[in-house]
Amino acid sequence: MNFKSLIELLDFFKDEETSIKYYEQIRWGNNIICPHCGAEKPYRTDRGFKCSDKECTKKFTARTGTIFENSKIPFRVWFAAIYLATTSSKGISSVQLARQLNITQKTAWFVLHRIREMLKEKAPKMLNTEKTIEADESYFGGKERNKHFPKRRSLVNNNLRNDGSLYKPKNTVLGLIERDGHVVLKYVPNATQQNMVEFIESHVPKGSKIYTDEYRGYSTLSNTYEHETINHGIRLYVAGDVHTNSIEGFWSILKRGIYGIYHQVSEKHLERYLDEFSGRFNARLLANQDKFDKFLKINTSYLSYKELIKK
Repeated sequence: MNFKSLIELLDFFKDEETSIKYYEQIRWGNNIICPHCGAEKPYRTDRGFKCSDKECTKKFTARTGTIFENSKIPFRVWFAAIYLATTSSKGISSVQLARQLNITQKTAWFVLHRIREMLKEKAPKMLNTEKTIEADESYFGGKERNKHFPKRRSLVNNNLRNDGSLYKPKNTVLGLIERDGHVVLKYVPNATQQNMVEFIESHVPKGSKIYTDEYRGYSTLSNTYEHETINHGIRLYVAGDVHTNSIEGFWSILKRGIYGIYHQVSEKHLERYLDEFSGRFNARLLANQDKFDKFLKINTSYLSYKELIKK
């Protein structure tokens, strides 16, 4: 088996039984473990498994404790959704996914958010010290010149709009990227020096080589890092090995996806979309099937609809 397209994937997962057996093998291999207590060698029942531990004895299936839990959607449809969401470089909208899989838009929206939960980095690791790291910040929100006049920022009072309502600045996203490697993203309230430095220190080992632009928020990095800057203010973008073109290229992919596919992302769910784009980008060098299997193996998180829509 080596599916290279959605058609090949659906040809292989022709029924629910085949899909369940495949996922059980991906999740547990030959050693099935109770997701409730961790006990081994459960009993197989007509509908799944029952824990063999006398203090547990809970029933479960391959869906328990995953994004598939409490879902009536067939595995075959889930697998198609995962394949489409993880192989489309800029993502896929809930409207388009609903059309392709013959499900409702509301269901497709929920499915995509559960997939984003799956792609979320469960145990963030420090970046590779042997690679050059680039750091940058980007801003997401409508351009002032494209807004209706009442919604534009007031020139008289920068904290208000022209209609007198409170002005809300753009969302700030911080990014780190290893050249030819992984990217790490984080949404922060604003681009303060404290937010930037804390984010970098939590992902980049001290003493690493790190390149940024000339923004003053990075001015203290030279105290703990081999820090060099490129001055974009004078239209200088490359000076020898010093540049931030890798992270700028990723911002381009992210913004084209956000504005071109999703059109608008709320502040509440922005972090989930960042998980989607970073997870997909970090697996970009894998073959389609390897990528598919990789994401299924790390699928041990559950997201309820109630939690997703809560304010």
